[in-house]
Amino acid sequence: MKKHIIRVSYVAILIGFISIIISCEKDFTDIGSNVISNTKFDLDGVFVDIEVENSPLEKVQSDNISRQLNQYLLGVYANPNYEKIEASIISQISIANDLKVFKDTLTIKSNQTLITTIDTVFIKIPYQVRLANATDKSYQLDSVFGDASKSFNLNVFRSNTYINTFNPSDPTKINSYFSDATFQKSGSELNAQVNFPFKPSKADTLFVITRRNSNNETYRKDSLRFTISTASTIPVPFARIPLKEDIFKNLFLDKYGSAEFASQRAFNDYFRGIIIEATGSEGSLTSFSFDNANTLLRPSIEVYYTNTVIQTGTSIIDTVFSSNDSFSMNGFKINKFKMEDRIYPSNNEIKIQGAAGSEATINLFGADFDNNGVADKIEELRANNWLINDATLTFYINQAIDTSFAPDRLYIYKSDKSSGTEVTSQVKDAFSEASFGGISGFLVRDSNGRKEKYQFKITDYVSDLLNGTTNYSPTLKIKTYNTSDNSENDSIFRNFSWNPKAVTLFNHSPSNGAKKATLKISYSVRKN
Repeated sequence: MKKHIIRVSYVAILIGFISIIISCEKDFTDIGSNVISNTKFDLDGVFVDIEVENSPLEKVQSDNISRQLNQYLLGVYANPNYEKIEASIISQISIANDLKVFKDTLTIKSNQTLITTIDTVFIKIPYQVRLANATDKSYQLDSVFGDASKSFNLNVFRSNTYINTFNPSDPTKINSYFSDATFQKSGSELNAQVNFPFKPSKADTLFVITRRNSNNETYRKDSLRFTISTASTIPVPFARIPLKEDIFKNLFLDKYGSAEFASQRAFNDYFRGIIIEATGSEGSLTSFSFDNANTLLRPSIEVYYTNTVIQTGTSIIDTVFSSNDSFSMNGFKINKFKMEDRIYPSNNEIKIQGAAGSEATINLFGADFDNNGVADKIEELRANNWLINDATLTFYINQAIDTSFAPDRLYIYKSDKSSGTEVTSQVKDAFSEASFGGISGFLVRDSNGRKEKYQFKITDYVSDLLNGTTNYSPTLKIKTYNTSDNSENDSIFRNFSWNPKAVTLFNHSPSNGAKKATLKISYSVRKN
């Protein structure tokens, strides 16, 4: 009896399922990028002519006030095919509570004098690293772009520009800073060596600090190393920029306990930030993380000093003890990009460069000659009543130009300047197809392993235009990809860029032959 019931139920379910399929064929709706293949539809595809142009950038938003940036660039990147970039970092400095140059448990007697001397003061910036393989005993530097064998000039200044949380012209709005912002400098260089020659090195894993007493005698030596975790024994390389000891004794140690160090707010007004400025005509760019989960691996100003207790009026030493204070750069930060002003020739190429370099604009469906608010090409395609299965944009790389730092991924977004102010938003597929890779844009290699092209899936976006769901078809723009670009549920696009990579693509010109930029639409049409 149970077997008979199960068999009847199965047959009923199967009949119901077949009925659903037949019903779906009668009332067919677009199913995104799934290809329709059955006896009632024919499959076909068409290439649509597009236009692509260079779109140089003047600036990008580059602060972490309203949104945490993952990376900050420092250095110089000079490639004759692209704009030269000099990337600098401006950062607030955080202080600990109740800073003191001596321990609370130490008592200075009436016949004793405390003398504090700085052993060393430097900026510490740990590199982003990776292990080449499981057996590797040292890290490789990650996120370095350009010629790391050549140095650039690095100078450090005290900033005299207060970084506001709220917009001074409208305090109801959160403030924002762009990559071309100007920051006033206070005083001369803070680095011990002016025009400090900086180049990244994976060998910089150890720093020896010589401790000296008030008589300038070596008291002891401390070795400074950092690891990813307490379980790791492999040291992480870190950049170090020596600073002027006497200046920081006056600016910091001598001010401990004063009104300037009474709170973070007071300190931010007293010491408004630090400018780490890169200049030069050669070298490399390094991308640094300022938000490492391991606080020891965050950039900071490190002050090491020794306290000597002597008998008053003599040079007889009673006690020597050492200490250090770390001032993290975990406040507000801005990346400043000084970009070379370059005009690219009108030819068959487009340049994509990150930071404040260059993007590309895409006119997908051409002009609206009858001025009815819909591009004429869209109206022509709508008349076909196609069911859109796939819409793919393809851009080929000019492999004759150096591709060493071609981005692993590019990104597409919508740009509307019809109101006079640019309004940016996500292409629908960025969030409607987020679980399937969104708009993609990943680098594709050819059969020889060379970097060949980028492809973007904009199926839902094109489908909505061609079935009349929307008439909104602003300019599309291509940029280097940053992790903050994609969105699973937000149609707003915020153009941050800390990825400096660059690539040269072929545009829509017929002279590019089979490698010209294309939009291919695959569709199904009901049989007559």
